Amino acid sequence: MDIVKVFGTNLKKYRTQKGLSQEKFAEECGLHRTYISDIECFRRSISLENIQRIADALEIETYKLFIDEKDKEIHF
Repeated sequence: MDIVKVFGTNLKKYRTQKGLSQEKFAEECGLHRTYISDIECFRRSISLENIQRIADALEIETYKLFIDEKDKEIHF
């Protein structure tokens, strides 16, 4: 699992579900738009502090940003 890709993909999914542009979302997080873009394009790793800021702005539990949808298959 590439955690940077999983996080960036989930960030974009939850941000777009809320109907927020990168710019508007960045304002809500107190971060820069290019920083959000870099995360969503898998070009940046981020601190725990910023992970929490992002989760808070998305109004989700932090762990949801780390769930790889491809790995959620049920195995019997």
